[in-house]
Amino acid sequence: MKTVTHWIGGRPFDAAAGVSGTWGSVTDPATGEVTAQVALAGTDEVDAAVAAAKDAYTTWSRSSLAQRIAILFRYRELLHARRDDLAALITAEQGKVHADALGEVARGLEIVELACGLGTALKGDMSTEVSSRVDVASIRQPLGVIVGVSPFNFPAMIGMWMFPMAIACGNTFVHKPSSKAPSASVLVAELAAQAGLPDGVLNIVHGDETAVNALLDHPDVAAVSFVGSTPVARHVYTRASAAGKRVQALGGAKNHMLVLPDADLDAAAEAAVTAAYGSAGQRCMAVSVVVAVGSAGDELVSRIADRARKVTIGPGRDPASEMGPLVTKAHRDEVADYVAGAAAQGADVVLDGRDFTVEGFENGFWMGVSLLDRVATDSDAYRNEIFGPVLCVVRAATYEEALRIVNGSPFGNAGSIFTRDGGAARRFQLEVETGMVGVNVPMPVPVGYHSFGGWKDSAFGDHRMYGSEAVHFYTRGKVITSRWPEPAEVAAGPDLGFPASR
Repeated sequence: MKTVTHWIGGRPFDAAAGVSGTWGSVTDPATGEVTAQVALAGTDEVDAAVAAAKDAYTTWSRSSLAQRIAILFRYRELLHARRDDLAALITAEQGKVHADALGEVARGLEIVELACGLGTALKGDMSTEVSSRVDVASIRQPLGVIVGVSPFNFPAMIGMWMFPMAIACGNTFVHKPSSKAPSASVLVAELAAQAGLPDGVLNIVHGDETAVNALLDHPDVAAVSFVGSTPVARHVYTRASAAGKRVQALGGAKNHMLVLPDADLDAAAEAAVTAAYGSAGQRCMAVSVVVAVGSAGDELVSRIADRARKVTIGPGRDPASEMGPLVTKAHRDEVADYVAGAAAQGADVVLDGRDFTVEGFENGFWMGVSLLDRVATDSDAYRNEIFGPVLCVVRAATYEEALRIVNGSPFGNAGSIFTRDGGAARRFQLEVETGMVGVNVPMPVPVGYHSFGGWKDSAFGDHRMYGSEAVHFYTRGKVITSRWPEPAEVAAGPDLGFPASR
């Protein structure tokens, strides 16, 4: 059986030499079969990865920006050439369809390309003659060893949202991907080595809570980037901050899509189906709640249901499939429980995907598309992040009521509005309490040169992911004041007065 081990110091780690001796199973979600064993790091493996990164930092942080950028350019070309191989690994372990996996790789490449042009973002400022023969310069310098912890739903992309920017800034990196889908991250690291990235600059450790906590506590780790559920994001932020580390921790979501009566209901229905059921709803940017305003409700639900019934569900490697399975049986059962409980809590179950199977793949972790109408805001299906192909519809009489519903959620990741009314759209984008906003766009994922992140319980820390904010997160500022006095001034003796610009 295939084994997946750590990548430490520019090479595969000899798991047999590690002290943890722990292995986890990697499962194909479409078949339910165990396809690989993944090494799970204990503290010794974590220490080895951090030590490799710390050792590499000594020289990498002092390397020229031109050298770093040249490596990233070569890396971009290798990733592009192997994008189908990366997508195949993602499909085999995460379950998403191949086209969706290719899209994930493309969005990761976008951040690599952004890192290739980081020279202008890293330049400092200088003011000359702020006083007599006094100059002041501001520069930004790398932090040291950075840790990234990423979830199962984007095995390649989210790591690529983190480490290209971090290493372009002169840091070194230890990535802890999800052990449910570990292989893509290893290939990503192998390609970085082929591009000429020095040993130890990028390291991969697989593991569970033991490995994560060891990384959060490690005294040689300077900062932590995290994407995952809100409870774990809160834990990561609290624990790593207490250890004196800089932290950005993106949590869960309950993204709302507000539909006004004047909206193009066909376009809104298409958008809702795409955003709710793509990648089987296993996206932090998935639309999980549609807020239907006024007279839009009945017709909108009907059009969503008509389109949702036509979604082709099957193995991700089948080109005909539009939606694949859920990542594990346990997760599939948890999602199904929300649908089962929704009716008992007053919702109308328009589409019930609990009994869905695929012929020839009966042991896969399948869940059909599910649509719940008239969902109460105090119900479990509304309050919790389901992270599956379940779309809730909430009814509101007015825009004001709909906005109160959206802003009343503890999550503040993303929100969108569908309308033909420019005034209503402008009002929404100013009044909604989310970090990302879409206007007739259901999943407003920012392009790479803007920054990604939510508000409230969807994000912990002061910095968002990628874009200009990543430069500030992965570097720290230093201000240098210099003066070169004339010999006559030195001869005049010391001046104990308060220094003033003159």
